[in-house]
Amino acid sequence: MPLTPEDVVNKRFQPTKFREGYDQDEVDDFLDEIVVELRRLNQENEDLRQRLLASEGRINELQRGGGSITTSIPAVSALVDPGSAFPEAVADSSALDGNNTNNLLQLARKLHDEHVQEGLEKREALIAEGHATASRIVREAEAQHKANMGRLEQEKALIEHKIQELLAFEREYRLKLKTYIEAQLRDLETEAPSSNQTALG
Repeated sequence: MPLTPEDVVNKRFQPTKFREGYDQDEVDDFLDEIVVELRRLNQENEDLRQRLLASEGRINELQRGGGSITTSIPAVSALVDPGSAFPEAVADSSALDGNNTNNLLQLARKLHDEHVQEGLEKREALIAEGHATASRIVREAEAQHKANMGRLEQEKALIEHKIQELLAFEREYRLKLKTYIEAQLRDLETEAPSSNQTALG
């Protein structure tokens, strides 16, 4: 008879007298853990059994209707693990028609090829976008460089004009200064003889 969680809950042990034994609280705690795990496993087995029955019913329905069962193969293989309590379901799924398996493989190859193609297209698009961005940055940099060079040329021309103005001012100032000094020297020379004559007289 299979062991149920209720068997574990209702099991009672006789206490020992005058000899060693296990702590009853520890044994009870461990039995509680076993009960929880047994209940979870039973529920999981029941869920898997219901899903398996539903899948088998769908397979039978498709076989009776002459339709393809390729859509049911992944569902059955996803439901049944080779190490589960339902090895007969694995045998049933492996006995399916070979053409349907080939169709499934062709579909997988097609999906794989589509994903690869999509990846290649995205890669090419990213590369093209990168080239376009690089070209735009180069154009902007060249335009900015030209604008800066034009501004620098204007500033250079303005500075050179200022220098020419300062040089012209310097020449004019030197000429005026020289003329003034020569005039002062001539005045001194003319005043000196007249002063000498006055002093002698």
